[in-house]
Amino acid sequence: MELRWDSNVSHLIGRGARLVERRGRGQQFYEEYAYVLDYLLHGKPGSRSRYRRGAIVQMVGETYFTLLEASVRRGVVLKTYDRIYVGKNLRKEITYILGRIGYDELTSNAKMELANVVERIIQNREEFFVNFFNTAQPVTPRMHALELIPGIGKKYMWQIVNEREKRPFTSFKDLQERVNIPNPAKLLAKRVVEELMGKSKYRLFTRPS
Repeated sequence: MELRWDSNVSHLIGRGARLVERRGRGQQFYEEYAYVLDYLLHGKPGSRSRYRRGAIVQMVGETYFTLLEASVRRGVVLKTYDRIYVGKNLRKEITYILGRIGYDELTSNAKMELANVVERIIQNREEFFVNFFNTAQPVTPRMHALELIPGIGKKYMWQIVNEREKRPFTSFKDLQERVNIPNPAKLLAKRVVEELMGKSKYRLFTRPS
């Protein structure tokens, strides 16, 4: 089963980090790697699918934060935070991608680990997310994309905009030292989880449901 995203809703893209409408273009996106949220040795209770009788893993994608469920190869044991290949070529840890799942379909353990795993992904992709702070633009005449990040209101938004005009931010540490905001990776992780829970009509970092 291939992981495809028909891009027909708002998504933050491009070097300019602009929130744009991409409708009817048929563009598809794939996850190459994902991080383990929960490993279910005996599958999902009550599932009738023959693919779900063995070990199952719930994951979050590294690029688009897609929530996924997959069948694990016999003899493979996975743990939270493991980074595994989920692309189109030969997969070492999993046999089948069972499909995308919603936040409500995550196990209690997966929900508990989600924010921390997302934060680790963000830290590992620091350059990309620092670029978001350097290039984010307004999404409406009265709302800036930066204000969609939990903990960043008008005051911090203007400080970020003014500082990046002097010179671009180079790291999360640089951002914190110059603007004095709390942990950027943690704030971004909160935003990603909010999007996965369906709490915002704007999607900065995640795939549509």
